[in-house]
Amino acid sequence: MATTSITSSALVLLSLFHILIVLFSVTSSASYSSNAHDHYAAFFNCLAKSNHAHIPIYLPNTSSYNSTLTSSIVNTRFLTPEARKPHLIIKPLNESQVQAVVVCSRKHEFQIRALSGGHDYEGIAYTSHQQLPFIMLDLINFHSIKVDIKSETAWVQSAATLGQLYYNIAVKSPIHAFPAGLGPPVGVGGHFSGGGYGSLIRKYGLSADNIVDAQIVNANGEILDRRAMGEDLFWAIRGGGAASFGVVLSWKIKLVRVPPTVTVFKVTKTLEQGAIPLLHKWQYIAHKLPKDLSIMPAYLGKTNSTKQLLLFFSLFLGKAEELLQIMQESFPELGLKREDCIETTWVRSTLYFFSLPYNESLCSLLDRNPIPRYPFKSISDYVEKPIPESALQELWGKVSEVDFPFIAFVPYGGRMSEIAESEIPFPHREGNIYFISYEVDWMKPEESTKKIEWMRSLYKYMTPYVSKNPRAAYINYRDLDLGQNSRVDGSASYEEAKVWGVKYFKSNFDRLVKVKSEVDPTNFFTNEQSIPVAHNQLPFNQSTHDQILCDPPTDPRQLQRADAVDAVDAMCYA
Repeated sequence: MATTSITSSALVLLSLFHILIVLFSVTSSASYSSNAHDHYAAFFNCLAKSNHAHIPIYLPNTSSYNSTLTSSIVNTRFLTPEARKPHLIIKPLNESQVQAVVVCSRKHEFQIRALSGGHDYEGIAYTSHQQLPFIMLDLINFHSIKVDIKSETAWVQSAATLGQLYYNIAVKSPIHAFPAGLGPPVGVGGHFSGGGYGSLIRKYGLSADNIVDAQIVNANGEILDRRAMGEDLFWAIRGGGAASFGVVLSWKIKLVRVPPTVTVFKVTKTLEQGAIPLLHKWQYIAHKLPKDLSIMPAYLGKTNSTKQLLLFFSLFLGKAEELLQIMQESFPELGLKREDCIETTWVRSTLYFFSLPYNESLCSLLDRNPIPRYPFKSISDYVEKPIPESALQELWGKVSEVDFPFIAFVPYGGRMSEIAESEIPFPHREGNIYFISYEVDWMKPEESTKKIEWMRSLYKYMTPYVSKNPRAAYINYRDLDLGQNSRVDGSASYEEAKVWGVKYFKSNFDRLVKVKSEVDPTNFFTNEQSIPVAHNQLPFNQSTHDQILCDPPTDPRQLQRADAVDAVDAMCYA
């Protein structure tokens, strides 16, 4: 696919009408500065001159803005009044509109934060911990999926969910799958670009290990495929966090083969039933099992209605009788029985692991919001040596200190040990026996501080038992406690960013900096944990930033309300 660039055309009269409303209706507001007025007007005018006047744009403090933002946020920790919100929300309808938004945002000094599924654990797609104006580029309209079974590939747009992907594969073939996450509502864009793991991790590795092409809009507004972007940038966006390099529109993935029948099970154990010795034994065998078998334990903390449990859940790419034989040889202590096992198809196993009815319609995979949303905090660790049983016992006790905690243990080995650390930016390969994800949820806003402090204390407790030099972390479990870019424009020095960068990427961090410096030297695509450029310079005009922050047009009364103009509640130039 050749490089594509946007072109300008004559100003669309209808767009001009709406822009004039923005320009002149605000003059009655004494608090609204001419500098901020001119800044926003110039941005809208840029879009119109680029012949992209039909872009849905939402302004703050309007019903459409609030509903759009709320529907995009998965972690409701960032729905608080204190959270910094986008100055504009834009929902492009096609690729050329994404190009226009990138070009005009860069020209008129707006930062862009692209959103595909809204699952960033620190909410950087829809909130900012920096004092700078930003646009949330919501890619919700980019969700098409084209599966080609003959070539065993698929093109997947970034805002498609994993569930939609699994459904579309299943419609075409019962023996094809894709190695990705256990959460059907997760958007593929961020998931793929950070790595992406699921129940097929030991057989086929990460999602990013199975990407063969992509389309990205770079800082110049060009659409580049793998050939046009070059191998360095293609390497960087598969596991390095694509948000540092551009806006990925779509991914071409390589499908994998699965048997027509797979076996799943869930077995729970209490403390009295030997949960701790079982987890201790699991550490020694899980990464050595056949690639076709993944056993993933999880501490399920107490809730309002349940007691604390250890859950073992598993996928085996084969039939139950073969699984029982392997378990009897390798992990007889678990006591797995035939009645614990369910034979099904791979696509139905994705429903099973998400606690959806696995034997009913597959259509539930298409639901973007199948479960309630709550505030939460999540972090990660990697383990290279088995944790002593006494420490696991103490960890059990710490889990009991709060309600709604969840700790998952994901076995490595298999395919994960065969891929070199430098193959893609995701470096956590051979030498890691398993990965840990920690999460705690809460129902009431006043619980936030207590739960986050509990998570931080848990992280401190685990220090002696996890990876060191660096203490590794997974970019898709973003944790701003590890460090963040501190400059007001969101940029960072190399030394500052390396503190957290090596935790996510180890020695691959330096190559990511090199790629970033080559493809985005002005650091247009930046956030709290974006890859820095070498010899970083501030990309934006600071005085303009300060003015916009003081006087953004967030009051809908500053825009003339007219029944004929539906752009008041949603600046939708239609």
